[in-house]
Amino acid sequence: YALTGKETKMICMQKLVKVDGKTRTDPNFPAGFMDVVELPKAGDQFRLIFDTKGRFVLHRISDEEKAFKLCRVKRQELTLKKVPVIVTHDGRTIRYPDPLITTNDTVKVDIASGKVISFIKFEVGNMCMITKGRNTGRVGTIMHVEKHPGSFDIVTVRDAAGRSFSTRLENVFVIGSKDSSDITLPKGKGVKQTILEEREMIVKKRKLIV
Repeated sequence: YALTGKETKMICMQKLVKVDGKTRTDPNFPAGFMDVVELPKAGDQFRLIFDTKGRFVLHRISDEEKAFKLCRVKRQELTLKKVPVIVTHDGRTIRYPDPLITTNDTVKVDIASGKVISFIKFEVGNMCMITKGRNTGRVGTIMHVEKHPGSFDIVTVRDAAGRSFSTRLENVFVIGSKDSSDITLPKGKGVKQTILEEREMIVKKRKLIV
């Protein structure tokens, strides 16, 4: 790939980069969470996901997985002409959605057509990823939702290691029903390690190198 900004610009201007199935020539084009970045000439495709430290990582995905993306429903409303629409976290407006889809749910969108394939309800017991705050990138199961009228609703999540943490409802992005995720996850599977566990891993790696 590119080593300098000039090379990056050249690659983009040759129309070799696709974001969500559309060719993008602007090197500064904003790509966000869940976007699929594709380099057809190199045969590579990636999904933008957070790691457990809250950093964006390019997670390599298969040909089947690059065909769709998950979108969180931000708003659900009727237009002036009484057409039901939903607005997703990446700015898509989808008309005539399934009437069962509500705010905070996640829809599986076919990238080529822009149509909704299926949806996952925001419910206790479903798998989610945190997209904001100090727990960004952590994956777990929704255990409990506390309603606070006039303030922020709080969601309690438990990860695969059995650790529980709480965050605001708007930070929670549902990625799968029950214990199965609809997308593949980067290494670590969204389980945040403690400082001591991280240190142990580094020590083990160093011993193997020596």
